[in-house]
Amino acid sequence: MNNHRSCALFIFIALCAPLFIALCAPVSAQEKGKNVTLPPITETAKTPAKDIFGRRSTPTQDHSQVVGFYARGCLAGAQALPIDGDAWQVMRLSRNRNWGHPKLIAFLERMSRANREAQIWPGLLVGDMSQPRGGPMITGHASHQVGLDADVWLTPMPDHRLSKAEREHLSATNVVREDGLDIDPDIWTPDHLNLIRSVAEQSDVQRIFVNPAIKKAICREAKGDRAWLSKVRPMYGHNYHFHIRLTCPAGEAECEAQAGPPAGDGCDASLAWWFTQEAMHPKPSKPKPPLTLAQLPNACARVVHED
Repeated sequence: MNNHRSCALFIFIALCAPLFIALCAPVSAQEKGKNVTLPPITETAKTPAKDIFGRRSTPTQDHSQVVGFYARGCLAGAQALPIDGDAWQVMRLSRNRNWGHPKLIAFLERMSRANREAQIWPGLLVGDMSQPRGGPMITGHASHQVGLDADVWLTPMPDHRLSKAEREHLSATNVVREDGLDIDPDIWTPDHLNLIRSVAEQSDVQRIFVNPAIKKAICREAKGDRAWLSKVRPMYGHNYHFHIRLTCPAGEAECEAQAGPPAGDGCDASLAWWFTQEAMHPKPSKPKPPLTLAQLPNACARVVHED
């Protein structure tokens, strides 16, 4: 890449970084769960949509449908991932975020079993997916709104069923070195890479978000066909888990598709930017006002208010 193109790429990434943060800012996987009862609210036009969606504890009863974009939408007819499976367990149950489109439920069940059978990973510990009706969340994620996103811990599932208390208080595994410049070689294993690769190779995966240090390790260690690497995108945080995002379900016109990832393996100057002073120590910025219901697709008002 010549100097002019490199400079342009750095400028583009720097300008877009705040948007990337807003779309993918995660709740820390190690953050302990909390049983919190939200008080009733009087809804107005200015009420943040997260305060409305965050108070709905059950899904709508109609057919499953994605409405809108990953960071500006909702989900009708959500299904819950069972908290215990033969090759997965759901964590942080108090958050009630183990909901998703049937496509996501089937994907997680299929991949957990496939990786166990291939002796890549003993089972998935699944973190946040979506709320019962999708939509913005009171804490954490700006995405995860349409039932097509899921966080998977970088911790292998233990050989026993975790108690409710363990699911709330156990910490996920941080695989990144303390300085953030690379993975921790005492924790990161080839199995981590193989797990992420097995997911990224699936045709219905839109993107996988990982810590930049994890992307660096994958770029360094991946052998053979590297086409899947384009889906693995560096993002702030994500040192305790990786974030899976699926493509829109076939035939669902209300689902707003995301453009495919850039061509190439992503192991070039675009990755190097994440280790600059500007990226690792960004200047504080004023947070954007929370989305209101009027800023979501029109159908989301029906989804969140339906009895």
